Amino acid sequence: MEEEQRIYSEQGVEAYVKYQLDHENEPFLPGAAFPFVKALEAVNTQLRELYPDSEELFDIVLMTNNHAQVGVRLINSINHHGLFIERFCMTGGNSPICYLKAYHTNLYLSSDAEKVSGAIEEGIAAATIFSPSKDLEVSESQLRVAFDGDAVLFSDESEQIVKAHGLDKFFEHEQTHENKPLAQGPLKGFLEALGKLQKKFYSKGLRMECPIRTYLVTARSAASSGARALKTLRSWGLETDEALFLAGAPKGPLLRKIRPHIFFDDQMFHVEGAKELGTVAAHVPYGVAQKHKRPAQEKQTPNSK
Repeated sequence: MEEEQRIYSEQGVEAYVKYQLDHENEPFLPGAAFPFVKALEAVNTQLRELYPDSEELFDIVLMTNNHAQVGVRLINSINHHGLFIERFCMTGGNSPICYLKAYHTNLYLSSDAEKVSGAIEEGIAAATIFSPSKDLEVSESQLRVAFDGDAVLFSDESEQIVKAHGLDKFFEHEQTHENKPLAQGPLKGFLEALGKLQKKFYSKGLRMECPIRTYLVTARSAASSGARALKTLRSWGLETDEALFLAGAPKGPLLRKIRPHIFFDDQMFHVEGAKELGTVAAHVPYGVAQKHKRPAQEKQTPNSK
């Protein structure tokens, strides 16, 4: 990708497209989302075995602002790596954000922070995905997804209180409002979609063998503020398989043990800590924390998704 970025930056889009056409039989290397997509497809395979006539599956759409002429290289790459992605959206230099609602998108992933922010502003669950600093082996048969709580699954209500009044006021507020559900955050709908598919396995008596496993990994303290988070999920009719309350401890070491295919957090501090230890992490640019720090962004080529 470095050579392609150089051509695009120095010679423009026409030279970039020509380069892609000249190299269309050379597959792209796997990116950060590759293991996640493979895990989605593994779940789909098991769903088809259990429900041959059902269309309730993960639907993966490749969205790129690349030129349609680059599509052959993308198709060759997908076939080379054994992926099953049939739907493409190639916008020829325009942002693909306007198409997300038409695709009924539950989650949009991109390496382009600007596009992700645009999707969030449109009410689409989205995150900027980062490649880990080292390789960490993940399950090939069970999809594992880890979520931060505040400003990811939940609204940023509690984070606003922390920043405005400090931790003591936050603990007091959470205990006072323990039985009042938090408002939903940007990725609540994605957890809901995962839960819906999990229940298809549960109904077959496969709860313990379910190929989807979800985790709440939060900096909250269990004793002082954990109950509200769990009761909020319960009020939504949702759950995570595991809930880990770290009381401010670093998340990276624990994620290294969980080995999720992807971890979502609204704070770059936790995203950086996760990817340094091998976890594919994704930044959710939502809530009050974004007013204080925005992620650095490299110049993107037309192949940014």
